[in-house]
Amino acid sequence: MPAFNYLALDARGRQKKGSLEGDSARQVRQQLREQGFTPLSVEATVKRSADQKTGEVRKYSRQRLSSVDLALVTRQLATLIQAALPIDEALSAVAKQTEKPRIKSMLLEIRSKVKEGFSLADSLTQFPYAFPELYRATVRAGEHSGHLDLVLEQLADYTEQSSDTQKKIKGALIYPVVITVFSIGIVVLLLNFVIPKMVTVFENSSQELPALTAALISASEFLQAYGLVLLLGIIAVAVGFKQALSRRQSFRRKVHLMLLRVPLVAKIIRGINSARVASTLSILARSGVQLVEALQIAAQVTSNLCIRQAVEQAADMLREGSSLNHALGQSKYFPPMMIQMIASGESSGELDSMLGRAARNQERELENLIGTIVSLFEPLMMVFMGIVILVIVLAIMMPIISMNNLVA
Repeated sequence: MPAFNYLALDARGRQKKGSLEGDSARQVRQQLREQGFTPLSVEATVKRSADQKTGEVRKYSRQRLSSVDLALVTRQLATLIQAALPIDEALSAVAKQTEKPRIKSMLLEIRSKVKEGFSLADSLTQFPYAFPELYRATVRAGEHSGHLDLVLEQLADYTEQSSDTQKKIKGALIYPVVITVFSIGIVVLLLNFVIPKMVTVFENSSQELPALTAALISASEFLQAYGLVLLLGIIAVAVGFKQALSRRQSFRRKVHLMLLRVPLVAKIIRGINSARVASTLSILARSGVQLVEALQIAAQVTSNLCIRQAVEQAADMLREGSSLNHALGQSKYFPPMMIQMIASGESSGELDSMLGRAARNQERELENLIGTIVSLFEPLMMVFMGIVILVIVLAIMMPIISMNNLVA
């Protein structure tokens, strides 16, 4: 935000100099009047060029907003607009309340576009990563219908629900990931530090080592000699795989198709994307967006390319006169219960509410599935660790028992 030098008169008629920050000289004059001063002159300290302003916008255009920040900003905007505050003033008020510079800069740039005569939805396009297509389309529908405050309330609810669901899923996955890393770390430590010390016990022995002990010693020696190379190789493969996924769409589609054929993984992926599609269609339908356009937007929020293509084909079928339940049911990617609920909503004229119920149903099923996997993962990992430790103990004890038998 630019700074302005001002010269003003206080209540006693004395001159006062200073500087204030504001979007424009007019705003600074208004601030001075609110403080009880009479402005005489207001001049910018350093005038920003158009290139500087464009650079500042570009600086934040690729940054994202967390779901918590987006929900908070949306909720505040909805509250202020419901209080009959103009959009530009509402944006300014929300910008003053936030303590994060990047969010403040985004909101002030959006406010500047609004003051230039652009709609709020068009102004949000400056920051496509912070305000995704679903968000902008819903805001645009709210502006066209004249119910922007209600639409923003729905967006805030939707963002908060999505954030809660993501937190639950991530929280459920933390424990399995920690257990897996911890287990692998224990095995690596045993092979690198414990087994080499035990080998020295058998070096002076002329007896033939059991196959299990020999295999364990070979694994330990391999890990000590090539462990770093193996680690770097795994990292290189992971980075190359990620680069191929991001740059080659054909490769990414093959991977996504393969994941949809893995039984348990496929169920999780279908559950996540089904919930996203149903939630998106529900909020867009309630906001007055045409169903074909809503399907096209819903396709963009799916993470799997195969499911995205199926949703796009459903939009084409819908444009040709097909029903929504038939168009989505053709792909076989969406659960039958969801398709049945959509069919019921279309026949009863309550499609938006049935889509919302279908989304909540999918989210509950997904949470239950992940909870079941996590509850089964702990005993399975305990059994795995027990087997690994048993193998190591047997590999160490078998030659010792053989030596004792020879001595006896």
